[in-house]
Amino acid sequence: MDGTAVQDKTVAEHIVDFLERREVRHVFGLCGHTNIAVLAALADSPIDFVTVRHEQIASHAADAYARVTGKASVVLSHLSPGLTNCATGVANAALDCIPMVVIAGDIPTHYYGKHPHQEVNLHADAAQWEIYRPFVKRAWRVDRAELMAEILEKAFHLAESGQPGPVLVNVPMDIFSQRIPADCFDRIRDNTRALVKPSIDDDTAREIVERLAKADRPVAYVGGGILLAKASEELREFVDHMGLPVAHSLMGKGALRDDHPLVMGMTGFWGTELVNQSCLNADYVFAVGTRFKEADCSSWYPGYTFNIPGSKVIHIDIEPQEIGRNYPTEIGVVADAKAALRVLTRVAKEMYPDGFARSEKKAEIAEFRAAFKASNAAMAESPAFPMMPERILADTRKALPENAIITTDVGWNKNGVGQQFDILTPGSILTPGGFATMGFGPPAAIGAKLAEPDRVVLSLVGDGGFGQNPAMLATAVELDLGIIWLVMNNNAFGTIAGLQKAHYGLTYGTTFPGTAAAPTNGPGYADIARAYGAEGVRVRSADELLPALQAAIASGKPTVLDVAMINNPTPTTGHWNILDIYSPDSEVSHVAT
Repeated sequence: MDGTAVQDKTVAEHIVDFLERREVRHVFGLCGHTNIAVLAALADSPIDFVTVRHEQIASHAADAYARVTGKASVVLSHLSPGLTNCATGVANAALDCIPMVVIAGDIPTHYYGKHPHQEVNLHADAAQWEIYRPFVKRAWRVDRAELMAEILEKAFHLAESGQPGPVLVNVPMDIFSQRIPADCFDRIRDNTRALVKPSIDDDTAREIVERLAKADRPVAYVGGGILLAKASEELREFVDHMGLPVAHSLMGKGALRDDHPLVMGMTGFWGTELVNQSCLNADYVFAVGTRFKEADCSSWYPGYTFNIPGSKVIHIDIEPQEIGRNYPTEIGVVADAKAALRVLTRVAKEMYPDGFARSEKKAEIAEFRAAFKASNAAMAESPAFPMMPERILADTRKALPENAIITTDVGWNKNGVGQQFDILTPGSILTPGGFATMGFGPPAAIGAKLAEPDRVVLSLVGDGGFGQNPAMLATAVELDLGIIWLVMNNNAFGTIAGLQKAHYGLTYGTTFPGTAAAPTNGPGYADIARAYGAEGVRVRSADELLPALQAAIASGKPTVLDVAMINNPTPTTGHWNILDIYSPDSEVSHVAT
């Protein structure tokens, strides 16, 4: 066979070669008549195609995979309903700044405008790619085969650079099947795989360090940007030297170990009194990799979490639009968190070699932790059944190794975990933040386990979230992924039920028939697990949970634990504007008392 014949491959085959060169190990998705050319090319590739029963499972799993690996994940989607099924997970990734490349099949180019099977064309011909425009960093429609190489290259660079996020590469099915020479792909073969990220200059670093050193009550406020930049160690070194107490957003949970002597906890609506008051009283807020989002900032109302203006803000973020978006900023720096913190630490050690102890603040943090734990002890040790959510979290923490990966969903398993569950390995909690997507946690566990097969992976999820896409169990069983799903089952969309009860005096449309202890028509989640081939255990007393968790971890098998839970609210000290919308000028909590 001559060299030209070897080089002439289908675009689909070239795509797979490209992904192999980028060391992609998994592609998540679901088949359709528009993308089977790519599946055929993947058949003999070392890349594993992770097939799912619903595209939302694929995008959530890919989201978590990217969070753990720190590299763009890849989703392969069919056109129209496949693309829209996938959209919720892609939007979730977008709002949490997770790098992802979605490759979607589309109708053939020669059928544009003829309304072939499944075409989206109500306002423009072959327009399905426009569905993603509001939430991806960029959407491409590839109308010429020879453009595929440069578009793919741009797609990965854009997904992973700056503020990361998903991109869409939309490909008509006839483009996938065209045979082209390798020239256009060879042209980009030696291009850099990753762009160098911006850092901070020494003069700016000295200015920041001096202001923090002279501040009376400085606070470091960190967000998910620390985890995206893999900057936990750099953050720890800087705050240790400067003696900065650390507050974090929901997405910044796990930026440092929760038992670090300077970590105060999560801010905002579900924040504790210690962290909210410390932020309120701060003269300088040193913010890194955070957007100052609504729930984290008590809807930006003064007097609950931040008093800005009043406190002065130093803000470092990779995305210029985030700086000054919600609060005026004294010093704003566009830089990668990891690179910036390295420079700041070096400069700080040069300027103040002895560092800052701030022993009084450390003592205050330690005292508050002890008091908070004591105040929670009755709930965390309660023998009540259905179980107290605090007891579920306490027993789960006892059972898990320090480096276990936890995926959360929405409700108690997210808000309560942010407030009360110690994360002891930075980056080991995966939470749906900006989009707050119910149903994220269970399939996210699949992506996390594929990325780190030797670590324990547990999904903390409510019955509402688990019920969104239980078909993810099929994928876990087929791939023999020893994941544990702990269903905190209150037989309701619990957070919303409490909110509705508090403001309207009823729970219409927010609870399910029966109770968590004895549902009359509710699903048997353990039975569902067994039907898919997984292990299923229905916990029937509070004392059964810890040994059931330990057994599930030891077994290494995919296991669902169905745990009846009382629908207690997560305690709050902050504020959320929805309270004022529902009950203006009234002292109403988010739950009925």
